[in-house]
Amino acid sequence: MNRKSKILIAGYRSLIGLNLVQHLKKKGFVNLILADSSKIDFTNPKDAFSFFKKKRPDNCFIAPIQEGGIGANLAYPAELIYRNLAIQTNIIHSAWKAKVKKLIFFASSCVYPADCHQPMKEEYLLKGPLEPTNEPYAVAKIAGIKLCQAYNRQYGTRFISVIPATVYGPNDNFDLKTSHVISALLRKFHEAKVKNKSSVTIWGSGRPRREFIYAQDLAEASLFVMQHNNLVELINIGTGVDISIRKLAELVKRVVGFRGELKFDIHKPDGVRRKVLDVSWLSLLGWKAKTDLLSGLKHTYSWYLSSTSGRVRSKGSIL
Repeated sequence: MNRKSKILIAGYRSLIGLNLVQHLKKKGFVNLILADSSKIDFTNPKDAFSFFKKKRPDNCFIAPIQEGGIGANLAYPAELIYRNLAIQTNIIHSAWKAKVKKLIFFASSCVYPADCHQPMKEEYLLKGPLEPTNEPYAVAKIAGIKLCQAYNRQYGTRFISVIPATVYGPNDNFDLKTSHVISALLRKFHEAKVKNKSSVTIWGSGRPRREFIYAQDLAEASLFVMQHNNLVELINIGTGVDISIRKLAELVKRVVGFRGELKFDIHKPDGVRRKVLDVSWLSLLGWKAKTDLLSGLKHTYSWYLSSTSGRVRSKGSIL
């Protein structure tokens, strides 16, 4: 892939997609094809292939189509599994028919078993039952991984699936009904500070441990994988470092400057006890994350403050 290659970013309005576009432009890639629902209905296989036939991309990134935290997974399981299955299937199939040289499909760490051995290695995929709260979304992502592998095996394509840690950063979704934990905490603490509230309530016990990766780091790693000649079909992208939700909340509280009390609603689900990725493969290839969690939180909160009243993206479809 060179700087004149035609690069399709499907799902470019997602957190991953927006940061990927920014990073590609920063690196001098000028021939970007940005696809969203205003241009193409990827749930329609004929429309999807017509789009690929017309645009003829050399490379393709399939950013997350529709996603969210525990709340979104509980509220919209059918929407999450249907749209992700339909869109990623049509894009991957069309990419093969249009002879795309290389494709990266963004999966999710929720594809690993609920009681997965930690840190989670790529070979642990399908080694146990999934976490029930996000099973529909995880199944869709596993199907995307297997679809890429099947096309590689049968047709000799170069379709790679990457499994990122939980992503956060500028352009995140701050809708409390559908957001992931960091953006939800930033908004909760900010609003509590502005309204001078005495406490903030957080879902769950605070004991689960999670790994997070700054969106710009993920964008850099994704381009690194796309340009690397060593073809691996499945690769984790993360920091290899996790933190408890309680300590994360305390860190966000400090970044925002909220002085009230933390309360934990133990009647809300925790999800899996721990999720941290084994990033040995990526380290061996020569890439490591640059942004520590505290710096990333500060950058994200600064972006939130500078956006239009802390702009909130809705739960609506990215594609």
